Amino acid sequence: MKSYRFYLISLFSLLAVGCVISVDKEKEKIEQEEEKNSAIENIDLTLEQADILIALPLECVEQEYPNKLGQTLGSGDDLAEPKTLRPAFYGCFDWHSAVHGHWSMVRLLKQFPNLNRAEEARAILKRHLSAENIATEIAFFEGKHNRNFERTYGWGWLLKLMEELHTWDDPLAKELAANLKPLADLIAQKFVEYLPKLQYPVRVGTHTNTAFGLAFAWDYAETLDDKALLEAIKNRALHFYKDDVNCPLTWEPSGADFLSPCFEELDLMRRILSKEEFLTWMDQFLPQLESADFKLDVALVGDREDGQLVHLDGLNFSRAWVLFGLANQYPDEFGHLVSLAQEHVAYSFPNLMGDSYEGGHWLGSFAIYALQQQ
Repeated sequence: MKSYRFYLISLFSLLAVGCVISVDKEKEKIEQEEEKNSAIENIDLTLEQADILIALPLECVEQEYPNKLGQTLGSGDDLAEPKTLRPAFYGCFDWHSAVHGHWSMVRLLKQFPNLNRAEEARAILKRHLSAENIATEIAFFEGKHNRNFERTYGWGWLLKLMEELHTWDDPLAKELAANLKPLADLIAQKFVEYLPKLQYPVRVGTHTNTAFGLAFAWDYAETLDDKALLEAIKNRALHFYKDDVNCPLTWEPSGADFLSPCFEELDLMRRILSKEEFLTWMDQFLPQLESADFKLDVALVGDREDGQLVHLDGLNFSRAWVLFGLANQYPDEFGHLVSLAQEHVAYSFPNLMGDSYEGGHWLGSFAIYALQQQ
């Protein structure tokens, strides 16, 4: 009996050691990847990089399948091909990724009109963002069962697309902005109607994060002088976040985050508060960022073919754009954070091209937005 017990104890010990060794090897592999990528020099959004990055939206905005519709079915009439249901934004796996895929093309064309594939991108934008297609998109949002569809992540990206078109001095942009405006107006009105009803902010690292949606909507409202939307956002942001202290940054990230709840709140409040108000608020909210020695490890991705785990590459980009934005707005107080932002970009950027569709259908937009904030 004793020898049998000894055998079992020995077996369990060997299994435990084997599991530890396996975990240690996987951790070592990820840490080696982190060290390799952290040594990459600062990445700039140049014409050469733009020619590479535009391939990502071009290859997905007209890829209809696989597709995650995410809609509520009211009847059998709602069962149709994605391109029929959402003729403007049917590619890139889901509606919001298609929207920011179009934003990526507009942003790159606007900044680099001589892109190698410029004509291809312009043709797609003209084809997709037609008045007829946008009318179908509006009808979907006005339907009984999908009025809250893509609230608020997709809403924010749609307004960001409208903002980009509005500020692009190009005949095509003027045409597309006129086509998109009725949908943007509808989304802006949805924000205005929704925010007073929202009693508590959503503080997560994924699509429904309230601060993210409000930050993008704020940019749109400022650019297009939508006073009703600005007032609605400011009222709720102050109500939700003005008294927040000691944001638990050490609790982040969760396993599938692509946004930082603490950083997204910061990103919104720096837009809304005056300098004096914001710096006082930051002293209570995230005082550690004021230190020149502040460090934050990049988020490690264990498997880039896993649609949830690859979210963490997006987290690195979104953290970077918040840090860049903060440092740009207040360089004397937070300029030291630029190098940390660059580390986050450097870790995830090399994995964009050749990535599986799980990341390739959306991560390019996050990279572009981060790089343009430098």
